[in-house]
Amino acid sequence: MIVQTKLIGDLVLASVLTRNLRLAYPDARITLLSDKHYAPFVLDCGIADEVIGLDRQRLRRSVMSRINELLLVARQLRRHTFDLGIDLADTRTSRNLLTVAGASRNVAYTALRGRQTLIAEPVADGHSLDRYLAPLQALGIERRVAEPSLQAPEADAARARALLEEHDVDPKAFIAVHAGARFAGRCWPPDRFAAAIDHAASHHGLRSVLVGGPGEVALTDAVAAVARGRVVNLTGHLSLRETLAVFAEARLFLGNESGPMHLAAAAGTPVVGLFGLTDPARWGPLGAPSEVVRAPMPCACHAPDICGRPDPRRAYCIQAVELPAVTGAIDQLLEQTGGSDTLGLED
Repeated sequence: MIVQTKLIGDLVLASVLTRNLRLAYPDARITLLSDKHYAPFVLDCGIADEVIGLDRQRLRRSVMSRINELLLVARQLRRHTFDLGIDLADTRTSRNLLTVAGASRNVAYTALRGRQTLIAEPVADGHSLDRYLAPLQALGIERRVAEPSLQAPEADAARARALLEEHDVDPKAFIAVHAGARFAGRCWPPDRFAAAIDHAASHHGLRSVLVGGPGEVALTDAVAAVARGRVVNLTGHLSLRETLAVFAEARLFLGNESGPMHLAAAAGTPVVGLFGLTDPARWGPLGAPSEVVRAPMPCACHAPDICGRPDPRRAYCIQAVELPAVTGAIDQLLEQTGGSDTLGLED
């Protein structure tokens, strides 16, 4: 049983751990304790065999709501007999849940109260993936899979292809664009996304497909409204599995540092990732060729009235990323991965 209650990017990285565990323990059944909303994605993409869902929203409500949710999860854990428990979330809640699970062996970054614990020791200043794979070393397991690689189920891939065909978008002839992020401070301005989209169209003949969750519709509408070329906006119309499938059909992904960036890389799609205060050395895309663009640090503050450094949730350094750096990264990555003149167009 693995506790990973964080977001989609963390789940993508955690999938590398589960693949290594499957190779080491081919007869084992892997249960993931994660946000319940990710259960279909986790199961259908083969990350785990079972999901015990945690409602993160209930944890943020009243004290009674939090207690009831944790009791519900604890009852589900108690129905199992786990041989091995691994805590990747490393929070007080995750440590308590791992203790409740009562596995005969446990791996965590911090010792569990009252239970013998193998301590996972991540490489100092390494990528976050190294942290999620540190339990392998604690268990004496060889790292045989080094990077994320995910594939959508065929039914979702077929729906994604049908949607693209419906909008006259050919495979490998478009850029998948995600303009959102969990925090506003990580979002590159919509007008610059639109300008980058226009560059991809005029210089490389590539159309653009906008993706995102239901809460990002207004943001992507703003991008589409400014872009001069015809943009397909699928924001709010795709499941995570269908989004993964769209990424697999794309020639390139362009987006902010967020879960979809990691998802695109895991699909094997070349990635241009835009970073603000977050360090690409720790959270850069893995699994596909990539270019990361980041403003020089420390940057002259571009949002002194709202920027709250050093908190990445309130740091707007990404606004210092200029358009030429992004279009240059697009050009370079297209050249590296099959030619910049994608459809026979000339600059």
